[in-house]
Amino acid sequence: MIRHQMAPQSKSQNLKSKILWVGLIIAVVAASIDIIDAHPAHRSSTSHAASHFTTVDGTRVHYKSYGKGREALVFVHGWCCNLDFWSGQTPFFESKTRVIAIDLPGHGMSDKPQIAYTMDLFARAVDAVLRDAGVDRAVLVGHSMGTPVARQFYRKYPARTLGLVIVDGPLRPFADAAAVDKFTAPLRGPNYKEAAASFIDMMMGPEVPATLRERIKTSMLTTPQYVSVSAMASMSDPAIWKDDKIDVPVLAIMAKSPFLPADGEQLYRTTAPNLEYQLWTGVTHFLMMEKPKEFNEAVAAFLAKNKLLK
Repeated sequence: MIRHQMAPQSKSQNLKSKILWVGLIIAVVAASIDIIDAHPAHRSSTSHAASHFTTVDGTRVHYKSYGKGREALVFVHGWCCNLDFWSGQTPFFESKTRVIAIDLPGHGMSDKPQIAYTMDLFARAVDAVLRDAGVDRAVLVGHSMGTPVARQFYRKYPARTLGLVIVDGPLRPFADAAAVDKFTAPLRGPNYKEAAASFIDMMMGPEVPATLRERIKTSMLTTPQYVSVSAMASMSDPAIWKDDKIDVPVLAIMAKSPFLPADGEQLYRTTAPNLEYQLWTGVTHFLMMEKPKEFNEAVAAFLAKNKLLK
């Protein structure tokens, strides 16, 4: 048997080999980071736009604006959330129309004073943002608590509302004031973080990837306790649950859940006659983050069908 013996490498050859290995490792890590960032659970594409601020009742309201135009698609987040929850939507829509994402008062980068966080305050904050941004009319996309906010905006500013998109949010009260008070009692106590974390977990099922679940929970728990309690209590205010009709086109995308009444579509249609109702399976409360591609396509089809934001 003939053995081939390799000649020992020189110091310069050893150095070159190490440099090649380090370069290879860096390339692999960089590629991994790109893959992670491309996943909806990690992406935060709202970050590239500049921050803008306006005020409502002396409170600074933060928002981001993409594109130009006097009409816009406006994203309104839910309870304890912020504008980054729409990071799966802004890249898709900003090339098609003007887009605005808002941090409601008490949330995200907006001011958080010790005040009552009502749906009326939130609706007026949306109006303040649109005026500051030079937007005359808008389609409002409201997730969860963002739905009564969008409805209150329509109630106050109907001529400025082109349409509404409901994202797993209520058009009817989910409980009376007494039930809401009992339900939110744990959020008022000293163990707020634990109670809120459990409450947030209940909004998500096993379908939600662990990375996305952690991102949602970590972000929501940064909202101050007094903001979350006040906003939750304000959703039981009878004044926001009147039977006045919504006469603009409405798209409702709901997650199938045992909490939804069997006649949910009919109940929504009594308030919004021009309603397109979609009931999705395999998703939970944060469906726009769980299925961003499908969500974006559904909203785009609704806009096209109703000739909105041309």
